[in-house]
Order: sequence, then structure tokens, then C-alpha cells
Amino acid sequence: MTIQATEIELDRGPGDRGVERMCVATRTVRPVADLIRFVIGPDGEAVPDLKHRLPGRGVWVTATHDALEDAIKRKAFGRGFKRDVRLPADLVARTEQLLTRSALEALAIAGKASLVVAGFAKVEAALGHEDVVALLHAAEAAADGVRKLDSALRRGPHSDSVSVTRILTAAQLDLALGRPNVIHAALLAGPSSATVLARLQRLERFRSGDLGQKAAGAAPN
Repeated sequence: MTIQATEIELDRGPGDRGVERMCVATRTVRPVADLIRFVIGPDGEAVPDLKHRLPGRGVWVTATHDALEDAIKRKAFGRGFKRDVRLPADLVARTEQLLTRSALEALAIAGKASLVVAGFAKVEAALGHEDVVALLHAAEAAADGVRKLDSALRRGPHSDSVSVTRILTAAQLDLALGRPNVIHAALLAGPSSATVLARLQRLERFRSGDLGQKAAGAAPN
């Protein structure tokens, strides 16, 4: 059920997700995919609930670095929860770390299912023959290697539908895939690929602030 902009910001628990929720900071209504749920932990501290499973009532914040910082500055958590809330000094950084870990976990699962090809030559070959859904360059990848693989992608059969990202570092790719010196990787189509893409895109949106769509509506002040 879609909520209306005039409804309260505080949900009724992890099962009360709906299709859209109101951002406690901007007071705009957005799809839940564009938001992060926060609950109050046992110690009275705000905790990000990325999977919408933690117990207790929650408030929702637009899933960008700037929106979360704004929620903290505006004391929106206290207003949304209607009580004093302890906010850790590193809440923004902690939230980004959780988003990163979530993406790495999904990539690791895809890797174990043989849905990730790593190494320049193997990735280049995959772009011409395999059903690739994403091309992953390490954040510190050399420009020449990136250019050559991007060119190979454009020559391939699925160039229009392949996502390209440089959101992860080489060390993070190494960790997720359980092998050293991963600079370039290709994600192949498979049962877990959509989850990898969704989590990488969510992390990228958090950092860039580009949600790619407008809010459904704004609530009155």
C-alpha cells in the first residue's frame, strides 16, 4: 500500500515497509529503495537497518550522504521518533560502511556461484561472448586498462545493458572474490546478479547523491 505524504514519519515495525515512505529529513515521499530505515538500539542509539528486519519502530531517511547529514543537523531523528535519540559521531561513515559491506557480501556470493570473471584478459574475453551484466573496475584502475575494456564492452553484444562501476577499491574486490590483485571483473547474469547490482547502485547513490528520480511528493511543513 502506498502511503500518503500526510501520514506520520514513524513506521509500526519491520513489517510496515510499504512501497513508499516519508523521509524524516526532507519530508518527501520516496520509494523504499531510495531510503534507509533507522531504528533505536537497546542502548538508545540510532542504528541503520538496511534489510528492514530490525525490531522496533523506525524512521526513514533518503539514502544519500547529504540527506543523512542533514537529518542529523536538523535533529530529525528525535522529531521522528518523538524521543531523545543518541546519534554516534560517525553515523554517516558507519552507514556507508554497512552499505559497502552489503555490496561486498553480495559480490562474494556471486563469485562463489561462478558468476564473476576476474583479470583483464578473462574480462575482455567475457565481454565478447558471455552474458555480462556489469563491468567492475577498481577505483584505482589505470586509465589505459579502463579505456580498453570499455572499448571491448562497446563492441560486445550487450553494451547497452551492462552497468559500469568504479565504486569499489582493488582491496575490496580482492576481499569479496578471495583472490589477490583484482583490478577488473565482470559480473555474469545469474540468480544472484540482480542483488549485486542493486547493492552496488545503492552504495553509488549514497556517495553521489544522485537517486535518478524525483520524490513522489512532498509533505506539508
